[in-house]
Amino acid sequence: MRKKSVIVVIGAGSIGQAIARRVGSGKYILLADLHQENNDAAAKVLSDAGFEISTVIVNISSRESVRALVDTAKSIGAITGLIHAAGVSPSQASPSTIFKVDLYGTALILEEFGNVIEEGGSGVVIASQSGHRLPSLTPEQDKALATTPTEELLSLPFLQSDAVDGSLYAYQLSKRGNSLRVKAEAVRWGKRGARINTISPGIIITPLANDELNGPRGEGYRKMLEISPVGRAGTPDEVGVLGALLMGRDGAFITGSDFLMDGGVTSAYWYGELNPNAE
Repeated sequence: MRKKSVIVVIGAGSIGQAIARRVGSGKYILLADLHQENNDAAAKVLSDAGFEISTVIVNISSRESVRALVDTAKSIGAITGLIHAAGVSPSQASPSTIFKVDLYGTALILEEFGNVIEEGGSGVVIASQSGHRLPSLTPEQDKALATTPTEELLSLPFLQSDAVDGSLYAYQLSKRGNSLRVKAEAVRWGKRGARINTISPGIIITPLANDELNGPRGEGYRKMLEISPVGRAGTPDEVGVLGALLMGRDGAFITGSDFLMDGGVTSAYWYGELNPNAE
């Protein structure tokens, strides 16, 4: 009996599903989320579309839980793909929770799956345009976010409460940390013959984005979209197209890279009308 090729999708939301639909044909999809109702809803859509799929609960901020996910995937077959699209937004969580889930959780997933990914395997991590809105960090801070051992990451001085001004800043730091972590992990993944990249989307219409658009920063986000060069939000399918490129044969020369896709919002923020210092 041929060993199954397993793609692990962490985060049962629209973006993870969109990428999985493009890379999951003929493979086994293991869908992992913190909430079983999210798993069930996504599994029905994918199963009805002909994909072979099962679900498992995971808490990405728990090493024990992530290791259990890895063991479950290994029991099914060879882990050839990772789509990490789980996280919390600034309107949903405190700075400490954002760091625990978005920063530590992502580092944990990269570490544990980097230990087992098959030769020829690939992965994508969903970061955010927010990481590109953060001013430059020092080289020492960049290196710390990229290479500090996972269990020491949350102890970094510049991540402590007295140095972090609110949930948005914590989110920006976390997402910058995701892209830096992937850049460093690409070296280790490469020793196994595997690749890993980051996608940093702007506002993509998902339930999480709708929370933001209707949250305390909603007016600013709507203005951001109106002024941006493309003039609209993105769709999960657009992220799915890029994810499929990065995980597939056409992306075989791409690893350790971060891809900003935000309709030009970041361009407008640094060099256009969204610049807070623009006249």
